[in-house]
Amino acid sequence: MAKKPELDDFRVPFFDDGKKPKPFDLNAVDPSAKPFSRGTKEEDRLRLGEIGAQLDELQEKLHAQRRQRVLLVLQGMDTSGKDGTIRAVFHEVDPLGLRIVPFKAPSEREAAHDFLWRIHAQAPMAGELCVFNRSHYEDVLVPPVLKLIDDEECERRYRHIRDFEALLADTGTSIIKCFLHISKDEQRERLQARIDDPTKHWKFDASDLEARKQWDDYQHAYAAALGVTSTPYAPWYVIPGNSKTHRNVMVAELLLRTLSRMNLDFPPPKESLKGVIVE
Repeated sequence: MAKKPELDDFRVPFFDDGKKPKPFDLNAVDPSAKPFSRGTKEEDRLRLGEIGAQLDELQEKLHAQRRQRVLLVLQGMDTSGKDGTIRAVFHEVDPLGLRIVPFKAPSEREAAHDFLWRIHAQAPMAGELCVFNRSHYEDVLVPPVLKLIDDEECERRYRHIRDFEALLADTGTSIIKCFLHISKDEQRERLQARIDDPTKHWKFDASDLEARKQWDDYQHAYAAALGVTSTPYAPWYVIPGNSKTHRNVMVAELLLRTLSRMNLDFPPPKESLKGVIVE
């Protein structure tokens, strides 16, 4: 009997500072796999709705307690589904206490600071569930591929990222990082769909085609970054993402597991309400 898949089967091995790091092998994960699918798209959507209701309740308790924080990082190649994941996973969640941060290319002011300056300013506050749509990882993906930084600078940034995430974890932030893994063929179909559908033209950028020409370089950059920044306090998970419904369910399952382990509950009243009657 085949072993039932577990979420941690898709977790990138933790970085060991005492050993020479090896790039994580992205080819070891099939982007077309659907290990957490219930069978059909409709069944997966029903499961997502079930999880969404639980996330809504847990997020409300997180917001009410205002002690802990949650950071969900979504990374992936162009068209991997970061926007779609956010819409689907949080469809049932009250926006109170939920914040989405989309990171674009740094502004002139942001670029004048260290690369983590703009990131730290957007870290979740107490009681907040924050989602990074792209993140500080762009600074160890794009610059190396475009040869804007050398290997030595890239290693420094990896170290700074581990230290930054350790700081967040030490001060009450639970971190989940998801790499939305799609195949090159799937990306081609999704890019073509944006070109063919006038309602999706706004999502298309000619730079996406240039980045696609460097697919292998970006895959290597991702593999290297994942391998040296997956830690016990900020683990990376590779999410098979060719199936959108499966991708959504798996990210939601990860988030549900994290929130369920946080001992969340509504705080007691500031003073006794026993016998209080509103006139």
